[in-house]
Amino acid sequence: MITMEMVKELRERTGAGVLDCKKALAEKNGDMEKAIEYLREKGLAAAAKKAGRISAEGIVYSYIHGDGRIGVLLELNCETDFVAKNPAFKELAKNLAMQIAASRPEYVDKEDVPEEALAKEKEILTAQALNEGKPEKVVEKMVAGRIEKYYKEVCLLEQPYIKDPDIAVKDLIVEQISKIGENIRVRRFVRYEVGEGLQKREENFADEVMAQLNK
Repeated sequence: MITMEMVKELRERTGAGVLDCKKALAEKNGDMEKAIEYLREKGLAAAAKKAGRISAEGIVYSYIHGDGRIGVLLELNCETDFVAKNPAFKELAKNLAMQIAASRPEYVDKEDVPEEALAKEKEILTAQALNEGKPEKVVEKMVAGRIEKYYKEVCLLEQPYIKDPDIAVKDLIVEQISKIGENIRVRRFVRYEVGEGLQKREENFADEVMAQLNK
């Protein structure tokens, strides 16, 4: 049986897409190493050589915005303690923490979204599409498209990068992997906000973070 945990591990180790990982595992009867070889042979394992290595080092980076209203703790992993001390790695951690502060992601990646949360979102989006008078035969495609937009809102790696919205955060990380030469991954993060849930100057916050980034 191919589980989501297996798919997630294969995706982390190869950088290949979810569907490609599922297919590879199915083709190789769940054998992880053979699935990696399959993806590499098909040219689907972007940076598989690097992404397959263990990333157990890294840093926990803390970011406090402005007057202390917003705080972020981020665990960013790499392969060696040497890279963990690298200024470029620390700069990446800072930029990711500021991304989290400004864009409020809830999860690291698509696979981290709970099934119940995804099902609820699909239910809401389906009802919205039907209420808009869309034919039932096109509702499914509409919902699929809107789910991708939902991922870009709630998943850190899918979000447009605040310093360059033409790329996603995951593209920024892949770029740094190629420059630094080690596998890098966001393991987890937590975002704190004073009085969270209350309406404050939310609409201006992304601009504030951008102003700090450009200093």
